[in-house]
Amino acid sequence: MIAGVRGTLLAKTGDRAVVATPGGVTYELGVPLGVLERLPGEGAEVSLSTVLVVRDDGWALFGFDDRTERTIFQRLLGASGVGPRLALALVSTLGGARLARAIHEADLAVLCTVPGVGKKTAERIVLELKDRLRDVASAAAEVVSLPAEQAVQALANLGYAAGEADRAVRAVLSREESLEPADLVRGALQLLTKSR
Repeated sequence: MIAGVRGTLLAKTGDRAVVATPGGVTYELGVPLGVLERLPGEGAEVSLSTVLVVRDDGWALFGFDDRTERTIFQRLLGASGVGPRLALALVSTLGGARLARAIHEADLAVLCTVPGVGKKTAERIVLELKDRLRDVASAAAEVVSLPAEQAVQALANLGYAAGEADRAVRAVLSREESLEPADLVRGALQLLTKSR
């Protein structure tokens, strides 16, 4: 089991971060949007707790700098029909605190804004995880959403699909360091209007 990775951040793009450890091993980790936003610039030291997902078709390592998001990701993997891609999309699009609240409060409309989550999948996630996320939902009740999450939500309110908004915000974050929500929305809108 790989419980964590500490080393130099070599790259961060899309939903990936590449970290080189002092021992000479380089890890590529899948990371949620919030983690990508909080990562320092390339060349800086980072420490991420990890979740290793072993499947028949390969191993995948996912990195988190927030215990709540890591816990939610792990519990999502325990729900039937939820694989690492969908779990990462849920945590990325909604953020840990909002996702925990949506599941605990059975807010299917919020869950269905995530790409790949339909009504049946949302219902199954709520049914299987509502009680298992009670502790996380109450702890996350006071957490304010991150600028990237606010930007994705703002773009969704403008009529863009959550997945499309998420990708655009990630693209802006991979070029720029820690922007305000308004800056992220502006940059994402420029990308989205070019692609149409």
